[in-house]
Amino acid sequence: MNIDLSQLVNCIGDAIIVVDADEKIVLWNPAATRIFGYSEIEALGGTLDFIIPERHRHRHNEGCRKSMDTGITRYGTSLLKVPALHQNGSMLSIAFTVGMLFDERQKVNGIVAVIRDETERFAEERALKKRIADLEGALASL
Repeated sequence: MNIDLSQLVNCIGDAIIVVDADEKIVLWNPAATRIFGYSEIEALGGTLDFIIPERHRHRHNEGCRKSMDTGITRYGTSLLKVPALHQNGSMLSIAFTVGMLFDERQKVNGIVAVIRDETERFAEERALKKRIADLEGALASL
């Protein structure tokens, strides 16, 4: 079986975003457009700043540079859950893992992120936690 990786990238439901060694977006799949609202044309060549809330950009950029310099990330197998921005300005809750990409000399030449929109699930979880707290409070007052 011959697998067409571009077909995989285009059909998967999770966003796949790749930045190069200069932290410029070089791959933005259709799921990234669906999740964040920006087209591939709008995203390619830019940095990730437009989907990262301003208060998180410095920390993100430091972490990205450190990973580029060392070739190591702690989020390769650990799921990272953070807020993100949609093109329309609304906040998203996303969960993702990242992988380091290397050239033939084992020098880092990019980072890939596989991202899932967890906004609806996180909202449901918060609502359930609030409901449980309310019920526990009501039971405690009986």
